[in-house]
Amino acid sequence: MEMERSSSTERFQPMTSVGSGVGIEMAPDLYCFTVQIVNVVFYGIAGEGNDWVLIDAGMAKSASMIKAEAEKRFGEGNPPKAIILTHAHFDHIGALIDLLEDWGPVPVYAHSNELPYLTGKKNYPKPDTSVEGGMVAKMSFLFPNESIDIGENAHPLSDDHTVPFMPDWKWIHTPGHSDGHISLFRNEDHAMIVGDAFVTVKQDELYKVFTQEKEINGPPRYFTPDWETAEQSVGILEALRPAIAITGHGVPVEGEWLKENLTKLAAEFKTIAVPDYGKFVDE
Repeated sequence: MEMERSSSTERFQPMTSVGSGVGIEMAPDLYCFTVQIVNVVFYGIAGEGNDWVLIDAGMAKSASMIKAEAEKRFGEGNPPKAIILTHAHFDHIGALIDLLEDWGPVPVYAHSNELPYLTGKKNYPKPDTSVEGGMVAKMSFLFPNESIDIGENAHPLSDDHTVPFMPDWKWIHTPGHSDGHISLFRNEDHAMIVGDAFVTVKQDELYKVFTQEKEINGPPRYFTPDWETAEQSVGILEALRPAIAITGHGVPVEGEWLKENLTKLAAEFKTIAVPDYGKFVDE
């Protein structure tokens, strides 16, 4: 099936960070790889021909970068068994169409509330350039909000919260940043992949995005339409006491730093995360 390529979601965004191109192994089967300003995750034990899963699909025009890193880890001619999306904002699906064209009909799974953004039926709200925040927030008018259409490649995640090809993991509905935002959790080692439910960089400030200065924060301000629900989602994740967290933006974190800072974020969400003003706050 031919996929829709007209969305500006596929337009290159000239933003990067010092972490771009860097990979960090947080567990033998969890590898966080930074593409410009966003993280994708490879799930699977490194080795030629081993099965693996890709979580999120990075920035536009990054397919070759993602493929090259995957080939280093799992060998050439070895596409993932599935692609799991935490949500479908432009910086998490930017390379998706190119990857599907290269890899063939790999199934793409997302929460049912995100499927309209993956099948050309619904656009996200436009980013809020008026929100309290730094230069990235002011520049966010450049960021696409349109849906893409991957047609029959898109599949809803199961209502039983299992994750395809990721045994022992469960998906958790963590909306606020988007209607169908999910996080992934493994009880065995309390590892968590949280997308943008919370991040470890102040994503609205250009200097901090570039330097990847580590600090706990809520979801990116310019693209979060429901702050009350976003706060509830952080509370759900904090209650699970994660030992490892791979966030959509910023460095992956673990141990005592994660515990202390996520507890603080949950307790002081309105002060730390919620902007003082902005169209989504006012609404």
